[in-house]
Amino acid sequence: MSDITPASWTALTTLSDRAQAEGLGQALEETLEPDGVGVFEMEDGSGLWEVGAYFAEAPDETGLALLAAAYGARPFAVSEIPPTDWVAHVRRELSPVEAGRFFVYGSHDADRVPEGRVALLIEAAMAFGTGHHGTTKGCLLAFDGLLEGGMPTGRVADIGAGTAVLAMAAAKVWPDATVIASDIDEVAVEVARANAQVNDLKDRVECLEAAGFDHPRLAAEAPFDLIFANILKGPLVEMAPDLAAHAAPAGHAILSGILNPQADDVVAAYDAAGFDLTERQVLGDWTTLTLTRR
Repeated sequence: MSDITPASWTALTTLSDRAQAEGLGQALEETLEPDGVGVFEMEDGSGLWEVGAYFAEAPDETGLALLAAAYGARPFAVSEIPPTDWVAHVRRELSPVEAGRFFVYGSHDADRVPEGRVALLIEAAMAFGTGHHGTTKGCLLAFDGLLEGGMPTGRVADIGAGTAVLAMAAAKVWPDATVIASDIDEVAVEVARANAQVNDLKDRVECLEAAGFDHPRLAAEAPFDLIFANILKGPLVEMAPDLAAHAAPAGHAILSGILNPQADDVVAAYDAAGFDLTERQVLGDWTTLTLTRR
């Protein structure tokens, strides 16, 4: 199978009402039959909802205009996406990432791994969550800080694990620890398993599909001494009581996926759930929080 995607089209709009946004998304699917539709709350504090549709061929712009008007949305912005060799693009653009003792790299940079570093291999075709994004790098730096502070081996849960780079980091430095990586997305879980295998951690990182902590294995292994959750503000706030219920006393949580203006709301939610803020780290537009269970 080729890694080069053919040209495609996107159509994006925003509106302020969730019900209207969801209705527009459903209407798009039923009338214009795109290849995919997404409805997301924008994480910029604007209160807007984004509706996006993806087409293999140029969409019917008249139909899009009628739907936008019917649901009170702004006119759709239609864009053509040129053919892209994504793996080649990733290999060009993603250089190795250093985050404290951790070194995240692709196989094309295997000869650049420094001695004495904790090396984590993420293939270019599985690049989401490699450590280049400020949220993942922030989590690795926060974990490195806990290790520098003398944190002993503990049980680890990586919730919303994506490529499982954070779970693998814990498994590398704590060879005897129980480490579970979970994600709500089935494809992400398969990616996590593949990454664990290429890092010789197949038997060290348990990868499973779960929404939050809703899985018997997570219940069985709780309480956890360290919980990673690199998701988004909304799910993090909603998860606070459940995360607290699965955290050991004096255990730590490292949270990210948080835009800088959202950080205080997340801190407040976790303070109410029984956590103290240990460290706040800002990388670009993103904040990573290290918290300790009271």
